Amino acid sequence: MFRQILTFPSSNLKYVLPFVIMAGLIAGYFIDTRPLKKFLLPVIICAIYPSMIGFRLKDLTAPHEKKSLLCNLLFNLFIVPIAAYTAASVFLQQNPELFTGLIIISVVPGGTMIIAFTMIFKGNVRAAIKLTTLSLITGAFLAPIYLYVIVGKYVPVDIVNVFKNIALVVFLPMIMGMFTYRALLKRLTINEFNARIRPLLPGVSSWGLVYIIFTSISLKSQMIIAYPGLLLKGLTSLMLFYVLIYVIIILTARKLFSEEDGITFLLSLVLRNLAISIGLAATAFGPQAAMMVALAFLIQQQAAVWFASLNRKYGILRTDKTTGNGL
Repeated sequence: MFRQILTFPSSNLKYVLPFVIMAGLIAGYFIDTRPLKKFLLPVIICAIYPSMIGFRLKDLTAPHEKKSLLCNLLFNLFIVPIAAYTAASVFLQQNPELFTGLIIISVVPGGTMIIAFTMIFKGNVRAAIKLTTLSLITGAFLAPIYLYVIVGKYVPVDIVNVFKNIALVVFLPMIMGMFTYRALLKRLTINEFNARIRPLLPGVSSWGLVYIIFTSISLKSQMIIAYPGLLLKGLTSLMLFYVLIYVIIILTARKLFSEEDGITFLLSLVLRNLAISIGLAATAFGPQAAMMVALAFLIQQQAAVWFASLNRKYGILRTDKTTGNGL
């Protein structure tokens, strides 16, 4: 019974996630869920921590991810912002704040849930750690420049705070995971760990994801509902944006990576850092820009879940590359 409860969200994400999103919208509209916000950071850390159990420090410095790192950097610098600009130009020319919100999403990479989703969808966790760290660092330096060039308004980013976030959501869980793994191996063999403990880890992360998504949606529920006339434009442009980047990323991943590494590469790009994005949008550009980012919470994780389901069924990223020669 305990195992079934623990693994229920990770085994049924494509059904659980729409329910959580709707519950967040309804709860946030009628109830003040702001007290939940103070637990977000601890829950994010706890959601990433299980994916780090079994991680070895030498995996972080091993030179196996050069191709993936270079491709990730290329996409974050050029392909994803171009896709956002294209989608925004089609639907949002008359709505500059919504236009700005979509651009912000595209230039702030490195969502903190990349690592947890990678573990749940059986991607390359070692590579996900590197790609997340690279994205957070490059995004901190480049996002203000890109926003200035594309949007025409400079938005300062607190570099020190971004590095604190990197330490808290990547390196702290990594250290905790390494110590936990070392302690477990004093009681278990590696085979016992892989058989008894590792299958339960995605379940722990998935319950964290449920809390994070519910809280994020509920906090912005009234903002989303307050602008009904703009919802259709915002959702349509977001859907076009995600369709464009999914198609380009899938075509690239099939040519360059194994299925496992392709999943990691895709998640590292489609899971944008919406938490940082909504903070920038709300403080620098106003409520409609923030609403645009809030709408992405309705699409981003759900799209990743449905893609993972379709990939398992149809092998979208499955190629004849049986080894991770790209990573």
